[in-house]
Amino acid sequence: MMRPIVAASIALVLAACGDRPQELTGGAAPDTPNWQGTSNAYAAPGWKAGDRKAWEDHLRVRTQQGQNEYLRGGQG
Repeated sequence: MMRPIVAASIALVLAACGDRPQELTGGAAPDTPNWQGTSNAYAAPGWKAGDRKAWEDHLRVRTQQGQNEYLRGGQG
């Protein structure tokens, strides 16, 4: 009676130790510049992938509108 319980608990413990592959899938390659982008649904409206000037302008506007992490926390 004790053997099935021991066998089941050992199987449960060993099953919990399994590790799934953690590979980056989809999206742009890691060496792709950010402004080239992807076909991401969360991209800013009106922005087209590959438009470097629009990307830089958008980042400049975000910085000027207070989305600068250096200014958060009352240090700016």
